[in-house]
Amino acid sequence: MLQKETDMLKIALVTNFNIPEKLRAAADTADKLIGEGGTVLIAAFNRDKLMRAHRNRPEFRYLPIDTLYAEADIIIVLGGDGSILEAARRAATRGTPILGINFGRLGYMAELEAGETDSLHQLFTGDYTLEKRSMLRVDLLGTGGELKSFCYALNDAVVSNGSVARVIDLELRENGEPVTTYRADGLIIATPTGSTAYSMSAGGAIVDPTVPCFCVTPICPHSFAARPLIFSDRSVLEIRNICVREKQLYLTVDGKISFEMGRGQSVRVTRSKPETKLVRFRKNGFYRVLCQKLQDSHF
Repeated sequence: MLQKETDMLKIALVTNFNIPEKLRAAADTADKLIGEGGTVLIAAFNRDKLMRAHRNRPEFRYLPIDTLYAEADIIIVLGGDGSILEAARRAATRGTPILGINFGRLGYMAELEAGETDSLHQLFTGDYTLEKRSMLRVDLLGTGGELKSFCYALNDAVVSNGSVARVIDLELRENGEPVTTYRADGLIIATPTGSTAYSMSAGGAIVDPTVPCFCVTPICPHSFAARPLIFSDRSVLEIRNICVREKQLYLTVDGKISFEMGRGQSVRVTRSKPETKLVRFRKNGFYRVLCQKLQDSHF
């Protein structure tokens, strides 16, 4: 629990202010927070949008995006899971908790729906808990094993042929030892949080977020023997591009960040030290929430 001892709780509002529905919701949310005595932080590049919409308030503090995440005590995200994922990558290294208000389709990670913002007063009374979610550290390696780039992921890392649906060949290793090779459209390594995203759609297991593991799921495998696998999150997993026909593949992290991955290059996945902290007002079990979200989606 994050109990604020100082006078003002600094809360950042993150949303797509270009969408009128979200802009109105953010402004109404800001009114509630200011009424409770909070300080509202907003990314500086959104100032003109709020001015044009006549939604600016003198109490707002406009900050550069990195400063906003550094100064905020809590991040409120008005959006879907994609918006929460992006906020998680920025907030995790600073340990800043995230409260999601769902304006997407499913909103697995959101705590509130659009009409439930009256619960925001609990941020000021301390009547909430923080749920920790494990993340991935995803390293892109060169052909000689040298580090080229890295990032963090709350959901998953995916190696595929990009937008072209064509079979590729990949080698999977655990702690330096070969596990298997895949001929498939791609391969997903997901956290338990990400097990309900792309991995689930590809036939992977659904895993409770408290289980310390990695989920490895092939995408449309061209083999009866290829099955989803579960590894301990203490493992070091590595996916190597061994594709002969396709010179270049793509690594996509949380469906957002993309890297080119040449022949002979590898992706190394480990559990990251930073974690995502989600604000929870209720004590709903994971599977109860999952079943409710799936029923409400009308899929």
